[in-house]
Amino acid sequence: MNNNAFRNLSYGVYIISTWDNGRATGCTANSAMQITSDPATIAISINHNNYTNKCIEESGNFAISILGENSDPSIIGTFGFQSGKDINKFDSVNYEIKGNMPIVMEGCAYLTCKVINKMETDTHTVFLGKVLDADILSEDSPMTYSYYHKVIKGKSPKNAPTYIAENTPVEKKSEKYVCSVCGYVYEGDNPFEELPDEYTCPICKQPKKAFKKQ
Repeated sequence: MNNNAFRNLSYGVYIISTWDNGRATGCTANSAMQITSDPATIAISINHNNYTNKCIEESGNFAISILGENSDPSIIGTFGFQSGKDINKFDSVNYEIKGNMPIVMEGCAYLTCKVINKMETDTHTVFLGKVLDADILSEDSPMTYSYYHKVIKGKSPKNAPTYIAENTPVEKKSEKYVCSVCGYVYEGDNPFEELPDEYTCPICKQPKKAFKKQ
C-alpha cells in the first residue's frame, strides 16, 4: 500500500481544547470535519495516548481553534509535542474563554461543542460534537496540513492520525539538520553550525542541541 495516497486527503491544523478539572488543556489535531448542518455537528479524531482524549471524555465538551497561515508555528509545537499532563500549555498562548471553553486567539475561527456520541478505533477516539458556539477570529486564511508541511516544514506528532503516512521514508538528499523532537528540518540561509547557541526550534522550542545531522 502506498501511504502517500493519504496526502491527497484534505486536512487542517487545529488546537482541540477542553477542561481538565477547571484547568485549560488541549492538543494539536489535523482531523476535524463537519458531519451535519442542522443541527451542526463536528467530528474530531484524538489519539488514545493524548491526555486531551481523557479530558474530553470526562468533561463532555471540546473546542476547536482553527489556526491560520499566519499563526505562530510554536503554538503547533506547544500543543503537539508536549503533554498537558506535564505542563500548562495555555500559559504560553493568548487565549480567552468563549462559549465557556478556552480558545486560542491566534487563529481564524473557533467552534465550541458538546460531545453527543463517539466511536472507538484501535488507536483513536472519534468524538462527535454538537456545535454550541462559533465565530470568526480573523481574516487569515485557514492553515492546511499541506501548508504546514511544505511552507512551515513541520512534521506530524506520533499520535496524529496521519503519522505513518507522513513519515514514509523518502529518498535521502544532501546533509541536513533535523529536530529530534518534532522533526522540523532547518533550511535557513546560514549554516546550522554557525547559528548562536541560543537558537531554538521554531516549532517545538527545543534548544539547538536537539538537532541531529542527517
